Amino acid sequence: MPSLKDLRNRIASVKATQKITKAMQMVAAAKLRRAQEAAEAARPYSERMASVLGNIAGAMEQGQSLPLMSGTGRDDTHLLVVFTSDRGLCGGFNGQIVRLVREHVRRLEAAGKTIKIISVGKKGTDLMRRDLGSRIIARMDLNAGRGIAFSNAESVADEVMARFEAGEFDVATIFYSAFENVITQRPTAQRIIPAEVPVVEAAATGAAAIYEYEPEPESILADLIPRNIKIQIFRALLENGASEQGARMSAMDNATRNAGDMINKLSISYNRQRQAQITTELIEIIAGAEAL
Repeated sequence: MPSLKDLRNRIASVKATQKITKAMQMVAAAKLRRAQEAAEAARPYSERMASVLGNIAGAMEQGQSLPLMSGTGRDDTHLLVVFTSDRGLCGGFNGQIVRLVREHVRRLEAAGKTIKIISVGKKGTDLMRRDLGSRIIARMDLNAGRGIAFSNAESVADEVMARFEAGEFDVATIFYSAFENVITQRPTAQRIIPAEVPVVEAAATGAAAIYEYEPEPESILADLIPRNIKIQIFRALLENGASEQGARMSAMDNATRNAGDMINKLSISYNRQRQAQITTELIEIIAGAEAL
């Protein structure tokens, strides 16, 4: 049985931990608001960009296409770009994303595909090193201590597109956690190469407007599709950032509550043991007085 001193030290240690988790919860709550606003602001732009690309693609002549739209024509080698956090203490946030990646890898390898992985974020690399380490071809850290910038998305997109131009893969898919609310973050897989562009026929409906493009649609798409890939990656990073802060806030709230419960249990044990020790001392004093 621990002594009273051990229990006091234990209570003091848990209280110190509780202060840390409470502070981290408050910091995550402050960061979450900004991250959530950024993620929600990026959604309409990303969706509108996809719609514009679809309208332009619908104006192209039959048979015309671009490599980033049509891919290589093969489906043999898949590149998985996995976005996780650089920091821990965010519950099962990183584990859920990596779990989706593992399921995707198992499904593709069962079909005879070759898998390559680019890990963006230190924690994802740590989680995948044991069973997927041989498939990781590049590691990138965001170092987004002051927030996620578009330059972060550009560096990832440039790396992916350079490897595509070098013929290293046929299909590229990004994995991230879509933010829904503080409690719910949804692991998501989204294909970026070949670009998922919803082709809209110009004369699909009687009310549809017919546009003439200058320069030609393929020239516009050649510029917009790489930009769209960067935007989709940027949106994924923003969604991931908001999800990370929401998961960290929930995890630290649970840790603070658990620390409070532990302090209560330790305090009860301390009081009981102290009471038993006082009772023992009183009995010894009374027994000694009677012996005189």
